[in-house]
Amino acid sequence: MKVIRGIENIKKKFPHPVVTIGNFDGVHIGHQKIFSNVLSRAKEAKGTAIAITFDPHPIRIMAPEKGVKMLTPLKEKTRLIERAGMDVLLLIDFNKEFASLRADDFIRDVLIEKLGASHIIVGHNYKFGKGKRGTTELLRRRGRKYGFKVNIIRNARRYNSVVSSSRIRSLLLRGRVCEASTLLGRSYHIEGDVISGAGRGAKILDTPTANLSTPNELVPKDGVYVVKVQIGKKIYDGVANIGINPTFGKNEISYETHLFSYCGDLYGKKLKMFFIDRLRDERAFKDPAQLKVQIEKDIETAQFILSKHKGINIDL
Repeated sequence: MKVIRGIENIKKKFPHPVVTIGNFDGVHIGHQKIFSNVLSRAKEAKGTAIAITFDPHPIRIMAPEKGVKMLTPLKEKTRLIERAGMDVLLLIDFNKEFASLRADDFIRDVLIEKLGASHIIVGHNYKFGKGKRGTTELLRRRGRKYGFKVNIIRNARRYNSVVSSSRIRSLLLRGRVCEASTLLGRSYHIEGDVISGAGRGAKILDTPTANLSTPNELVPKDGVYVVKVQIGKKIYDGVANIGINPTFGKNEISYETHLFSYCGDLYGKKLKMFFIDRLRDERAFKDPAQLKVQIEKDIETAQFILSKHKGINIDL
């Protein structure tokens, strides 16, 4: 997939561009449905499947006070869009100047003059341009004017509700990782480097753990989770604790995982941790001995759950 950073770096027009536009945070099953339609139309026309997205996410510029956390860092979003099969990704630098661009100007200057779009496909109720005045109906009208086709894709639905990035964020922040993964079409994951921790896992609890430092913004609700962990090309089963380890007093939040069958030092290694299910809330125990008993129960329960989830899509 060719990645173009900035409108000014579009140096040529592509054959029969079929274009979609969106934030695509999470690249969930609704986004995947749109990409599938773009790819089908591009194949029919022997054209180019192009996705346009924005960095940073517009809400960071227009409503930073909301503090919305992203499901996918830009690097991961780019990887997932490429995995979906798109030929070109145009990354538009979103700033206040771009936010002031009228919808008509965006259509004319970017979609027509820069890209030469022959077909535009967006999701239901998609809005764009200054004040979000650009609508799907405007796209249809300008399609008749400029000669491009327009298709509007109905929203994907699960559990009788529309699939959206905000809904997935809400589920993860409530610890409902199974439902979130269904809407994503893959298990939600965070990744990062193993850093030194307090050392209590091996020394006190006889259960060595890896403490993860992650660039991911959105981490599921504090608690104990069933996970799968990728190290290099290998996958390991495990349990993870997100929280402050209250049994040992007040601590900084940490992301610790215990792998069932890994032998060796994990320090400095890169991990991907996929959330399969949630076992329980984090809580304080009277002493480390009681915590150790609970950890043993957690491991047993996790192994049972994982034995029932052989077909999990963790999207390596």
